[in-house]
Amino acid sequence: MRWLTLALVALLVLLQYPLWLGKGGWLKVWDYDRQLSQQKEANRKLEVRNTGLDAEVRDLKQGYEAIEERARYELGMIRQDEVFVQIPEKAQPAADPARESNVAPPRPPAAPPR
Repeated sequence: MRWLTLALVALLVLLQYPLWLGKGGWLKVWDYDRQLSQQKEANRKLEVRNTGLDAEVRDLKQGYEAIEERARYELGMIRQDEVFVQIPEKAQPAADPARESNVAPPRPPAAPPR
């Protein structure tokens, strides 16, 4: 009787092996499901990027405003009837390095004794 029980348990294990670890087993299905969700997320990000690029291409094809904007900001171009004025920003005074750190400034040498 004990032998028959062991044989049936072994047969059950052999039948379960393909279900869990075989070519189309649950472990493979779970792995494929994880890969699919990662790929869907990557595709969603690429679709958002492609939508932005498509809008930019349509804008560049339809009007001159986008081209003019790019020429102004990326290439620094101006129109013939415009005057370019550049106002430099104030330079910040150099900070005292002794004040910035927690180190006390060096002390002057002590006066010689009299």
